[in-house]
Amino acid sequence: MGNILRNLDWSVLTDILLSALPVLICITLHECAHGVVALWLGDTTAKDMGRLSLNPLKHFDIMGFLMMAIAGFGWAKPVPVDMRRFRDPRRGMALTALAGPAANILIAIVFLFLYGLLWPFLYKSGFGRTVEVMIARTGTISVSFAVFNVLPIPPLDGSKVLGAFLPEDLYWKLMRYERWGMLLLIVLVFTGALDGTLGRLAGAAMDKLWVFAELGNRLGNLI
Repeated sequence: MGNILRNLDWSVLTDILLSALPVLICITLHECAHGVVALWLGDTTAKDMGRLSLNPLKHFDIMGFLMMAIAGFGWAKPVPVDMRRFRDPRRGMALTALAGPAANILIAIVFLFLYGLLWPFLYKSGFGRTVEVMIARTGTISVSFAVFNVLPIPPLDGSKVLGAFLPEDLYWKLMRYERWGMLLLIVLVFTGALDGTLGRLAGAAMDKLWVFAELGNRLGNLI
């Protein structure tokens, strides 16, 4: 038994544990952003159902969580939205959908800045390096989550944003395939078919946002 435990590859489990808190931060704030913008635009559904919450368990989806922790791309339990309550339903739905990825970009900016700011103080100890990894991972996972969600595949946010620019009949045809879109997404994520494209897009976004880590690092070195 001891030999079996020693021969196990613990790196996968360690990687999942280091990603757990970053993933929960990213999905919780992403879904809350949807609910807050929907509320601003007149839809109280998320608030009425208790989904305007910073409790990660309210937004937790086990399959989406594991995909984010392992592959870097996944999903949360969607915040309920009733677009009929918006003055302009399709525009309101697009703004509500866009709020999630926008929140993730903001999260990435904050955590990349913190990574640069705290790096001079954290890299000197083992525990500090663990904290440093989790801070950096929150930024990278948040960028990946934003990029994944802007894909124009129902039920991802990108399909709702795209819908605001489509003729109405085409929009409803697109929304009709939402449930099949989720099945397609699961297959694409499991098979790794999206890895190359999403990896390049997330990498390009990280290259642009890395300036905030550099800014934080310059400030950290002055402290």
